[in-house]
Amino acid sequence: MRIMIVGCGSRGSKLAEAADGLMEVKRIYLVDSDNSRAEAVAAKLKKAVVVNGVEEELYHCDLVIECATQEVAHDIVPKVVARGVDVMIMSVGALVDEDYRTMIFDRAKECDVRIYIPSGAVCGTDGLRASAIGELKVVEINTVQGTASFKGVEFIEQKGINLDNLKERTLLYSGSARDAVKLFPRNVNVAALVSILGFGFDKTTVNIFADPATTSNSHELKVKGEFGEMTCSTYNVTSPDNPNTSNLAVFSAISALERIVKNQWIGI
Repeated sequence: MRIMIVGCGSRGSKLAEAADGLMEVKRIYLVDSDNSRAEAVAAKLKKAVVVNGVEEELYHCDLVIECATQEVAHDIVPKVVARGVDVMIMSVGALVDEDYRTMIFDRAKECDVRIYIPSGAVCGTDGLRASAIGELKVVEINTVQGTASFKGVEFIEQKGINLDNLKERTLLYSGSARDAVKLFPRNVNVAALVSILGFGFDKTTVNIFADPATTSNSHELKVKGEFGEMTCSTYNVTSPDNPNTSNLAVFSAISALERIVKNQWIGI
């Protein structure tokens, strides 16, 4: 299998390293807006080469993995799907727009393409997916992250919240997943995943807290419906390279890649 990884930050670099060790992966193409960053990752691997853009080697790829941003995902996914190449999306917030998401999913069916979205940094998605077969009444996700995770978020700056002055856990946002994904694009991709699996972006409730004392990125998923009730709490160790990235999100993508290349599907 030949794969392409778009984005060579903390997530992409670790995924590339894992892919390099998989016997089934024969070639890894790396793409990044910062070419030197991609070159640095490739230099540590045996199977990786740097290419200038997604379309340069797309015809030679079996799978493209997006590890960049919502904007990048929004741009490249239609190109990848149109070429009949499978794609894994990590910045799932890019799918918040219904028309865009429907277009991508419909085109994937037409082109016999598989779209993979790892469960990321939240547990309980298997139960949510199953429970959505019946009637859902409540889908809520409560996210708690350290103040460093919210540095540079435009919404925080507009609200005049001084993160450095916070002394205790503080509610930054409470509302729909649709707005949460747009306002916090680097923090709550899990909200987008939960919305797609459950009953949509407008019915899914998201509460986002900043906690100066926390040492983890935590997500509590609450679901109520015809099936009963479920609460799943995940306390993630953050990546030392990026406080916005949880190790579990990277592990989830690596696990998904292993299942894809080995064609083994257990617990689906």
